[in-house]
Amino acid sequence: MHVIRDFMLFIGPISSIFDFLTFYMLLRYFRASERLFHTGWFVESLATQTLVLFVIRTMGNPFRSRPSRSLTVTTLLIVAIGVALPVTPIAALLGFTRLPVSYLAFLIIVTVAYLVLVDVAKRQLARRLGLCVGAHIDSGPSDAAVAPGRHSSGHSPFARECAQRD
Repeated sequence: MHVIRDFMLFIGPISSIFDFLTFYMLLRYFRASERLFHTGWFVESLATQTLVLFVIRTMGNPFRSRPSRSLTVTTLLIVAIGVALPVTPIAALLGFTRLPVSYLAFLIIVTVAYLVLVDVAKRQLARRLGLCVGAHIDSGPSDAAVAPGRHSSGHSPFARECAQRD
């Protein structure tokens, strides 16, 4: 249980830093109205908090560990819908407005930076906690009746994957 707590305390503030960066850019650079601020923050939050799944699902390099097709499709679809919502007929109903193209460029840069920083922080935390860097956070079907965070072997998912690779 301490691993989850440490993960939240170590990685959680990174999201807040990027929220504040987004707030600053929306208010200072984009001179955002209330609607633009609402829309910009929604899209940035949705993109970063959805795409981060690709980073935190593995303790190693997210580019070397291929996610399932269903995770990839649903995650990218959610982000695409979030980016497209401000230009749909329901945008006004949601209090959204069109985002400037320059904001979309900012969104790409800030999202990539966020994902890279989370990956670096995740690896540092894994080393600090003695977890196997390179392991996937995954639970097999045979582990369904075992307590959360444990597998039928009695080890954490990280330990099981480290043992399998050794």
